[in-house]
Amino acid sequence: MPSWNIASVWESVADALPDRDALVQGDRRRTWAELDDRAARLAAALADLGVTTDAKVAFYLHNGIEYLEATFAVFKLRAVHVNVNYRYAEDELAYLLENSDAEVLLFDGALADRVAAVRADCPKLRAVIQVDDGSPHLDGALDYEALVAEHDPLPRIERSGDDTWFLYTGGTTGMPKGVIWRHEDLFGALAEQVYPILGEEVPERSELAGAAAARIVANGRSPVHLPASPLMHGTGAMTSFQAMFCGGTIVTLESRHFDPDELWQAVGREGVTQMAIVGDAFAKPMVRSLEAAEEAGAPHDLSSLLLVISSGVMWSTPVKQALMARHPFYCLDSLGSSEGVGFANSMSAPGAEAETATFTIGQRTKVLTDDGREVQPGSGERGMLALGGHLPAGYYKDEEKSARTFRVFDGVRYSVPGDWAIVEADGSITLLGRGSVSINSGGEKIYPEEVEEAVKRDASVHDCVVVGVPDERFGEAVAAVVMPEPGAEVDPQRITDESCASLARFKRPRHVVVVDRIPRGPNGKADYAWAKQVAADAVSL
Repeated sequence: MPSWNIASVWESVADALPDRDALVQGDRRRTWAELDDRAARLAAALADLGVTTDAKVAFYLHNGIEYLEATFAVFKLRAVHVNVNYRYAEDELAYLLENSDAEVLLFDGALADRVAAVRADCPKLRAVIQVDDGSPHLDGALDYEALVAEHDPLPRIERSGDDTWFLYTGGTTGMPKGVIWRHEDLFGALAEQVYPILGEEVPERSELAGAAAARIVANGRSPVHLPASPLMHGTGAMTSFQAMFCGGTIVTLESRHFDPDELWQAVGREGVTQMAIVGDAFAKPMVRSLEAAEEAGAPHDLSSLLLVISSGVMWSTPVKQALMARHPFYCLDSLGSSEGVGFANSMSAPGAEAETATFTIGQRTKVLTDDGREVQPGSGERGMLALGGHLPAGYYKDEEKSARTFRVFDGVRYSVPGDWAIVEADGSITLLGRGSVSINSGGEKIYPEEVEEAVKRDASVHDCVVVGVPDERFGEAVAAVVMPEPGAEVDPQRITDESCASLARFKRPRHVVVVDRIPRGPNGKADYAWAKQVAADAVSL
């Protein structure tokens, strides 16, 4: 039987490829040997602080070398990584630290004020460790670099596939929940998505990962990966883990806010072969940056780029095509979630037509009705995406939600996070959206993502969120909250009659609310609660 532990996988890669760059951020670099050594020193420091097997270590960090270095250290100790959204304010931070039972918190200096505000209210928190970003040092915080410098490397130990990684997800409703991934399941789910593409079988044991990575490097196929999306979210973290399994190099940006110019400069400088983004929220600024560079007569160098990966939100076809028009790389729209890897995907190639919400179903995925019956292709029936195979163990301290999401049909356990779809006659699926934000208008269920993508076809629309607002006759009516392109004027009638002409009339927006800005999280996801309140307020005027 396979036995996988991610720390042991990375140690094997470090032994096989010691001099290859593992982490790059601006002028800073870590080879695989340096990464392994520094992670072992930090692991020794954490052990001195009382961190043991299954202890929770929270990461309140932006993207950077320290994020993945510290993740490796925590895994070496068989402790548990806990991601914290760096946009969380004091109350949200305190909730997550308490809910996760965090014993140690690593944080960027720029976030020190929030850490100071909640530390006294978190009695389980035995230490806080500050990563130096030029900000003043927080009283009582330990210094990250000093801990690394003051400790000898922790000797390697035996580990288990039962060690865990927590991925807290905000979802669309309720407080964040920690998804519990066993290392064995996380590696298995990610590995089967990447090794075959690179010409390798999935290693049977952690100790064999280094040899596989060395072969991938020797064949010139090891990725140089840039997670433009946050490492604190699944898309950035999981794609980075995959690249590291294969002896890859992870390039992170230095800016605290997404800077598309910096991204393209890093692509050219480091020979980036692939990157991870989150839909149009990232891709549209990337296109504008390319256009501006072309107009200035200094186009960015995209020659190394082979693949752009997006997950988490829909990625519109016109934006993909605008990117691919400048270089023949592929665009992979991966339908995944914190609760599962490989639900479905949509691969776009330069010059090929693609539908925004049309996906090829994953080999371990089915579309099931609520009672477990499989939806037949071409039937027009709606069903829920259900993923089998390597899955999380559940949600931390929430058995009820675990039972609702991880369900057993005919003796097979599936992850069913609530994404609805139709199976087309050719076996592809058309994604409808997440049931928790669906709109009920006159008894008809309407999925916001389907309408959002139609609205975005209008040239005047930069971004859009669709919600339901109270309606006396139908219960709820469809409202589109729209952010215009700079200098553009939105015509609600044109949006309804032209952009949404392909939708049934009951799905078309009855209200179009124009706003200056649509807030999205660093993972690209929309704040549906905010949009619902904005739309309701506007409609009631």
